[in-house]
Amino acid sequence: MTASPATQAALLGHVAVSELPPEKLVQLADEIRQRLISSVTITGGHLGPNLGVVELTIALHRAFRSPYDPIVWDTGHQAYTHKLLTGRDDAFGSLRQRHGLSGYPSRRESEHDLVENSHASTALSYADGLAKAFALSGRHDRRVVAVVGDGSLTGGMAWEALNNVAEASDRPLVIVLNDNARSYAPTVGAIARHLAQLRAGTATGNVFQDLGLAYIGPVDGHDFDCLSTAFAQARQSRRPVVVHCVTRKGAGYPAAEIDEADRLHTIPPLSTSPSFSGQAEPSWTSVFADEMVRIGAQRPDVVAVTAAMLLPTGLGSFAEAFPDRTYDVGIAEQHAVTSAAGLAMAGLHPVVAIYAGFLNRAFDQVLMDVALHHLPVTFVLDRAGITGPDGPSHHGIWDLSLLAPVPGIRIAVPRDGAELRSLLNECLTWDHGPTIVRFPRGNTPLHVPAVRRLGTAEVVFEPPGDGGVLLLALGPLVPAAILAAEQLSRSGVRVTVVDPRWATPVDPAIVQCGAGRSAVVTIEDGVVVGGFGDAVARASRASHNGLQVLSVGLDDFIPAGDREELLAEHELDSAGIVEVIQDAIKAAR
Repeated sequence: MTASPATQAALLGHVAVSELPPEKLVQLADEIRQRLISSVTITGGHLGPNLGVVELTIALHRAFRSPYDPIVWDTGHQAYTHKLLTGRDDAFGSLRQRHGLSGYPSRRESEHDLVENSHASTALSYADGLAKAFALSGRHDRRVVAVVGDGSLTGGMAWEALNNVAEASDRPLVIVLNDNARSYAPTVGAIARHLAQLRAGTATGNVFQDLGLAYIGPVDGHDFDCLSTAFAQARQSRRPVVVHCVTRKGAGYPAAEIDEADRLHTIPPLSTSPSFSGQAEPSWTSVFADEMVRIGAQRPDVVAVTAAMLLPTGLGSFAEAFPDRTYDVGIAEQHAVTSAAGLAMAGLHPVVAIYAGFLNRAFDQVLMDVALHHLPVTFVLDRAGITGPDGPSHHGIWDLSLLAPVPGIRIAVPRDGAELRSLLNECLTWDHGPTIVRFPRGNTPLHVPAVRRLGTAEVVFEPPGDGGVLLLALGPLVPAAILAAEQLSRSGVRVTVVDPRWATPVDPAIVQCGAGRSAVVTIEDGVVVGGFGDAVARASRASHNGLQVLSVGLDDFIPAGDREELLAEHELDSAGIVEVIQDAIKAAR
C-alpha cells in the first residue's frame, strides 16, 4: 500500500503526528485503517480491537509525549496503530511472524513499548508504580497513560490497582477507558451494566467518582475534536483521571461491525484459514465443544465456567444448549476457579475452560480452593504447549510444571480427538479432586490406535523383539514420536513408543516398562523443569529401579512462530527426536 504524504508524515513518529493539521486527521485514520485491514488479513492477528482504536490512538499521540509520557496498553492486542505511529510501518508486514513484529507491545522493538501487556487487567498496576516513581524522583511534568479496554476492567487486578490509584489524589495518572462493551464477546457483569448506563446517561451514580477519581466523558472515541478536548483536559489534571471513551470494535470495516460473535476479534492468516488449509481433521477445540454438549445432555450436574472466553474455548455450543448451566465471569480467572469450587461444594461438577497460559494466574486458587478441599473440578486447558504467533506470553508451556505438585491432581494429555473425548469423560467420573485436560491450538491429528494397554497408558508403536529404547511421548507429540521410531527401526534401532495419557500421576507400569532399556526418553511441549520427564524420574527413584531418564522439552520464553517450526527448533519433531535418541544411545555405550 502506498501511503499519502499525510500518512507518511504521521508514521515518522510523535512529532510529525502532533504537527499534522487537524483537517488531515480523518484521512490519516482512514489510511491506517486500510493498512490494518490489508496487513492483518494476510498475517493474521487482532483485527477488530485495533480498528476500534485508530482515532483514539492518534489523539493520544498528539496529546501526550510518548515515550516521555509512557503509554501502557491493556490489553496489548489493541496497540497496532500505536506501532504504526512509532516507526514500525515498514516492518508491519512481519506482524506475528518468526523474527517479526510482536502482536503486542514489545520492549525489544521500541522505546515506546514499556510493557508487553498481553494479559488483561495489569496496566493500572504498572501505571500506579510508574506514577509513584515519577513523583518520588520529582518528575512532575511526566504523565502516565493507561489504556484499558476489551473487558480488562472486569479483572480483579484492575480493581486492586484502582483501590490504590484513587487513594493518591496528588499523582497525575490518565486512565483511558476504551469502552467498546466487549472483550471477545459482549462484556459481562455489573461493571458492564454500569458502563452501559454511563454511556446512555441513565446512571444514578458514577463508580469512578465515588472512588475519588476525576471523570471525563463519555467521549466519542472516533471524534477527533472530542478526543482532543478530553485528553487536553486530562493532561492538565494533577490527580488521577478517567477518560471514558466510547468506541466501536471493528469500526470502519463492515465485515467486523456486523459480526455479532466477536467483531473479528482475531483472525487467522488467509493461508491457514479453514478454506485454504485443506485440513480435514476437526480442531481440538471443536472436538471438546461437541463432547461437552453430548455430556451435558446426559449429565445435569455438569456445568461450564469460563473467563471471558466462551467462544474461543469452545463453550458456545454448550451455552446455547444449556444457558442456565454456563457461567462467563469476565476476565477473572481467579474468581472463575474459586467460584467453580463453590459449585463443586454444592454437588455439581464444573468444567472450567481456560487457555493454558491464563491459568497461571489462578494457581493459588487451584491449590488452596480446589485441591485442598478435594473438589471435583475439571479444568480444560486450550492452547497448551507451543501455540504459535502470539509469542512468549501466550505459549501454554508452564501448566504441567505448575500443576504437577498439586496434591491429588490428575493431568490428562490426549494424543488425538478420540482420546480427548475419552479422557474428558474419565475426568468427569473422578470425584476426589481436580482433573486437567490439556491440548494445543490447531487441528487434531489422525487417530492413532493403541497396540496394547500398559496400565492406564497405551503402547502405540512396538517393533518385534525385546529391549531397546522406551520413548514416552506426551499427547500431541505421539505422531512425531511414531514417525521417529519407524525411521529408527529401519536402521536397526528398536524404539517402543508409549502414550502415558496421564502426565500425573505417573503409572507404575510405565516405570516398570523402562527397566532394562538402553535408554528412556520423554518428550513434552512444556518446560522440562518440573514437567512430565521430571515426574517419571521421580517415580523411578521412588521405585528404586534406577532408570536414567532423558527429558526433552522447553526451557525458556519461546518467541512467536509457526507451531511446527518452533517444535522443530526444540527437537520435538520427528527429525529432532531421531537425533535425540541416537545421541542417547551413544551416551549410554
